[in-house]
Amino acid sequence: MIYINRAIENILKKRFETSKSVAITGARQVGKTTMTKHLYSDIKRINLKNVVLYNNAKEDPQGFLENFYRPLFIDEVQRVPELIDAAKTILDDVNDRSNYIFSGSQKWELMKGLSESLAGMVSILELGTLSLREIYNISFNKAFIPTLEYLKERESNIKKYDNVWKVIHRGGYPELYDDNPREWEEFYSSYVSTYIERDVYEATKVRDFNMFYKFMVSVAARTGNMLDYSSISKDIGVSIETIRNWISVLEKTDIIYLLEPYYNSHLSRAIKTPKVYFRDTGLCAYLTSWLTPETLENGAMNGAFFETFVINEIIKSYINEGKDYKKRIYYYRGKDKIKKKDNGIETFEENEIDLIIEENGILYPIEIKKTSNPKKEMASSFDVIDKDVSKKRGIGVIICRSDYKLKLRDNLYSLPIEYI
Repeated sequence: MIYINRAIENILKKRFETSKSVAITGARQVGKTTMTKHLYSDIKRINLKNVVLYNNAKEDPQGFLENFYRPLFIDEVQRVPELIDAAKTILDDVNDRSNYIFSGSQKWELMKGLSESLAGMVSILELGTLSLREIYNISFNKAFIPTLEYLKERESNIKKYDNVWKVIHRGGYPELYDDNPREWEEFYSSYVSTYIERDVYEATKVRDFNMFYKFMVSVAARTGNMLDYSSISKDIGVSIETIRNWISVLEKTDIIYLLEPYYNSHLSRAIKTPKVYFRDTGLCAYLTSWLTPETLENGAMNGAFFETFVINEIIKSYINEGKDYKKRIYYYRGKDKIKKKDNGIETFEENEIDLIIEENGILYPIEIKKTSNPKKEMASSFDVIDKDVSKKRGIGVIICRSDYKLKLRDNLYSLPIEYI
């Protein structure tokens, strides 16, 4: 079995050396256990899916931990949250670093327990599915931000990404990039069944697995769109409150990401509804029945999938440098339509910016287009940022399928996807 080096490995090793404990969150089968075992093959691993270990840990969490030498790797720790309190008792009495590595696939429960019980004693990292940098073995590991300094440094390690639509369709789960990879449809069929029967059942006790599957399909069909609970409710025939609950399950298990809108008092016409994105485009393609890269690339959802993929890649660039992205990335949509001109034809379109990255009081607007022929008119919405007098406007970019970086006007570039 081939092991693909993960970009976050050096961050994990440094955090483990300097912290009393480390926690790794992320969706099922993104490689948390594989990476940890690869880096720390000499550390004892406790898997709480094991019924005997689970029962012992539940019955006496403090005594359970005292049975093992540290450092100790505890996998799926959210199954026995009492272990976190027990670990606190032990860590309160030691000054040593590198005591525990926790991992879990239900992020909210895990992070809530860690932040409440182990504040100051745990460093929390997130692991996503494979990024394009990891798939193509690119060592560059800095968070994407379109400054001239970043672009210059990124150019020193550019590699052409062939068959990007094949990667978009396949998704980023490591098992699909093994030397003997699993068949695409079989992998995702098994993934969804296991996810619903285990993670979803644990979180909601839902018994109608078929209905939850229909719900996942309905959400997948809306990737890249504003989240509309009412529309999904009507689509599958359950209450809006149930939809809200189920959306939170998808979010806390890292199946989806809710991109928050950018707004403040200077942007009074901003819409305040989040957009929903599937974390993995392969899973999204499976759920929406795009069965080949070719049909996906040429299908009605190709724009939504390309946008979803690019935003995920940007998020992963922050994850893999150990940075918090949640307070850095947003999108903007205004209630007013703006006039756009393309090939001499005027149209009125939504005043929207696909992504805004905020860094040190500077806003960097980003448009995402699947085109290979970018034009400066595609960035006409960027001017709305100037209304926010509390922030400065940085370089704007159009991320697309062009072959070269192009300067379209002052402070505006088009970038191939290779620059992420």
